[in-house]
Amino acid sequence: MSALPIVNGHQLDDTLAWCPAGPVTVRAFLADAQAVAKLLPKGNWVLNLCEDRYHFAVLFAACLLADKTSLQPASQSGETLLRLAQDYPGVFCVTDGAFELPGLPRLAFPRLATLLRPAVTDMPMIAASRTVAILFTSGSTGLPQPHGKTWGKLVQNGQAEAAALALGSHPPALVGTVPAQHSYGFESTFLLALHGGCSFWSGKPFYPQDVVDALKAVPRPRMLVTTPFHLAVLLGSGLDWPALDLCLSATAPLSAELAAQVERQSGAPVHEIYGSTESSQLACRRTTDGPLWRLLPGVQLTQTHDTTYALGGHVQGRVPLSDIIELQSDGQFLLHGRHADLVNIAGKRTSLAYLNHQLCAIPGVQDGVFYLPDSNAAERNTRLCAFVVAPSMQRAELMAALRGRIDPIFLPRPLVFVESLPRISTGKLPRSALQALYQKQTHG
Repeated sequence: MSALPIVNGHQLDDTLAWCPAGPVTVRAFLADAQAVAKLLPKGNWVLNLCEDRYHFAVLFAACLLADKTSLQPASQSGETLLRLAQDYPGVFCVTDGAFELPGLPRLAFPRLATLLRPAVTDMPMIAASRTVAILFTSGSTGLPQPHGKTWGKLVQNGQAEAAALALGSHPPALVGTVPAQHSYGFESTFLLALHGGCSFWSGKPFYPQDVVDALKAVPRPRMLVTTPFHLAVLLGSGLDWPALDLCLSATAPLSAELAAQVERQSGAPVHEIYGSTESSQLACRRTTDGPLWRLLPGVQLTQTHDTTYALGGHVQGRVPLSDIIELQSDGQFLLHGRHADLVNIAGKRTSLAYLNHQLCAIPGVQDGVFYLPDSNAAERNTRLCAFVVAPSMQRAELMAALRGRIDPIFLPRPLVFVESLPRISTGKLPRSALQALYQKQTHG
């Protein structure tokens, strides 16, 4: 396994991507990548900020060919990008939209139709041991942290997911609402195409009508790669969905109730992927089948005291997980939330994930989250706060509904009504954003 192909789930004349102008073959994709590789400036580090998924794919492959490493931050805030510019000397970014950040060199993604593209007759090979990407955590529990990924492990990653989801001899066309830079979007819309035999839609639809239009733009079988937040919004829109063959969710717990509603609406089974930026994806389940997770091929979990470690398969090294996991005798496991989510108030214990589920299950609540302020966080004895999007509800009505669902000691003080929550494009809520919201709402 000294070298592996850039694409090994397709033949050269198979369709890899679907763009507004039509389908793109593997051969055309590789020609685009080779042409773009010749335009890249000097420097080892490239910030791939392309929004268009096909542009992202072409640039990533161009970096493979030009021996450069792709930096993929989950957040594209100015603060995050400037910190990366300090940490990775000589870095430059490539964008396909309006962008300006003083102090960060930028290259505009070229118009592919104007490039002189070479004829492609062979599949390029990449050293399996080479670190080709550095992915960054989303910052949902602190500062984003870098995690290098080798080409060999990324290839195994895409193959393992395709096997776990049993995509078979007719892999689906993928429509993703999550960015390709994020580990979930990277694995389940990009690697799954390159190494799992799928094709992908070039866009990143966000609004419900855009999602419906994107699904209609690709042929069946179709798979929607999304998040619980996007699914809830799509269901609430009342739009008719085109026929789906599979729906995949990640980045936050998906309730069995929401999964069942999606299955009734779409006619497709809903699966979840579990993993992290640190470990890559580890397990999957069909949500309506029950709470048990099954590991992806080759992946193992071991435990030492209260810590669970992932290893084997496409996992690089022995990676400690931040979640509370209960291993089962048959190799499956139960997931009980993050260690950092545990709340202990006056000797009573619960988790933020449980509280969030109870809050969002109340009719009339469109979105909501519990937040534990930093003060006294180590002792876990401070008062909880909750932010909620519920325009049709009164405070007393919502508090009464919460009293019927959770222990009174965990009732939020304060309960803050907001127009929307500061979710990033993956649907996650970075802790820094919640801290800022808390400061604004409680301290003026």
